[in-house]
Amino acid sequence: MNYKERIEKVLGKLQQPSTKQLKDALLEANIQLEELVPELGNSKGKPYFRKLLFKNDQLELLVMNWSKLECAPHDHGNSFGWIQVINGTAINTVYEVKDDTFPKELFTEYQKQGQSFFAPKKGVHKMSVSDEGRLVTLHLYSPPITGMKVYNLEKCAACIVSDDCGAWWPENTRQMVKQIKLKNMKQ
Repeated sequence: MNYKERIEKVLGKLQQPSTKQLKDALLEANIQLEELVPELGNSKGKPYFRKLLFKNDQLELLVMNWSKLECAPHDHGNSFGWIQVINGTAINTVYEVKDDTFPKELFTEYQKQGQSFFAPKKGVHKMSVSDEGRLVTLHLYSPPITGMKVYNLEKCAACIVSDDCGAWWPENTRQMVKQIKLKNMKQ
């Protein structure tokens, strides 16, 4: 059975999955780097290239391969999910945000190949690749992400981005659904 068939078999049966069910499904799919290589692409000056591998009304699975650029701090709208490091080491920085205030950095952690970490609903984080080389990650979210909020710390602003925008400040105003001025400056 190829990985696409495994994804369909494992993810297709999930209905309103719990946090544990989502993680278990990601691990059960057992997707390997060799299987994903044909799906990887050029990030074209962005922090990552992403490709949708599976999507239904309940969830979505994406693969991302990362450039040396870090993504902007962002949340995943009303979705939660798991991020699995398939290759390399991810640097994950987690923030605290209350209402529309400036994000306060809480901690940074290194997630190595084979590790998975949780992305809570409305949780704000940013990611980048460590100096150790190439980073490939799988992202399984429920429900599919919509209404992602991206933060621009230099502009002291945030915006809700369209579903075709990634975790970076949109260059195209069409991708900026709503702009938000943050209330507090960085302490």
